[in-house]
Amino acid sequence: MKKSLFVGFVMLLVSLLMVPVVVAEMPGSDADALWSYITKDSPYQQWSFWPDHQGMQNGRAPHGPKHKVYVNDKALVANTPPLEYGAIQVKENFNMAGELKAITVMYKIKDYNPNDGDWFWVKYSPDGKVAKAGKPAGCIGCHGTRAKNDFVLVHDIK
Repeated sequence: MKKSLFVGFVMLLVSLLMVPVVVAEMPGSDADALWSYITKDSPYQQWSFWPDHQGMQNGRAPHGPKHKVYVNDKALVANTPPLEYGAIQVKENFNMAGELKAITVMYKIKDYNPNDGDWFWVKYSPDGKVAKAGKPAGCIGCHGTRAKNDFVLVHDIK
């Protein structure tokens, strides 16, 4: 009995060592590294929508008339503002014909921008080219109207 338990334990250990463990490290305030993270390491289209903002929704300028908003688990599980560091919200921005025109991202990074919620902002073209990144005044100005909701416009964090 002891020998079979030991053999079983060894086989389990060996099988675990043979399986590659993929744990993607969160990127810093680097737009290209963030793109790689949200498209390869942790593909955002496999994430969830906010519970009260599912699928295609009507939008407005500057994002466009239609959008989908995906959030990672760190954002999704938030019960109260502020969101946890590492929270990411990805918005796909579409025209009226349903063509993807841009992808905009909010990524919460500790000590990145304490005056404005520590959000790192990026606007990408659909193929991942960076249009703007960092602390764009337009992003902060608009989303800042909901600073008490940690700058999230499309979902009330409760």
